[in-house]
Amino acid sequence: MLLRSAGLDPSVVVSGVDEDAVADALDDPAPDELVMALAKAKAEAVFETVAGTHADSVIVACDSMLSIGGEMVGKPGTPEVARRRWADMAGRSGELLTGHALIRIDGGQRVKEAAGAQRTTVHFGRPTEEEVEAYIATGEPLQVAGAFTLDALGGWFVEGIEGDPSSVIGLSLPLVRRLLGEVGVSVVDLWRTSTS
Repeated sequence: MLLRSAGLDPSVVVSGVDEDAVADALDDPAPDELVMALAKAKAEAVFETVAGTHADSVIVACDSMLSIGGEMVGKPGTPEVARRRWADMAGRSGELLTGHALIRIDGGQRVKEAAGAQRTTVHFGRPTEEEVEAYIATGEPLQVAGAFTLDALGGWFVEGIEGDPSSVIGLSLPLVRRLLGEVGVSVVDLWRTSTS
């Protein structure tokens, strides 16, 4: 959705990467290293899937985690974990880290790669217990990093951000633009010629 509203027509391919296995294989990574490693693993998995069918393309993979109180947290997965996360986040600030990995494919071959991370500070409000329960009941916070969204129902409980809003939504447009430049692609060349 974010890329489409920014003028691109991406094909979405789910990587199927076991994020816990990737994280467990790392030896005490720094937060930026962790989200970049997860993004790279996703890009690699997608490369194996699409290299033969999308001979001239760019794979953009990303992963996000929230650092709150010195702990890195991803998707809560269950209502119980989401409830604990919101108890920890309410009235506090956290840092959302988004890792990106790009692979440029030309003629079916990998020709260039780039990776980077973006940090954005998120200031959380203090939702009531009833609001948290209603939010969890929607299912939205269970499958998103940090148990919140900025661009949907969770936005009601975010007081503000410092940094790149698109990275909180799931993909840093400024960072992707820079990484595209590193692999020799101008983002303007990827824009749709028509906005319809």
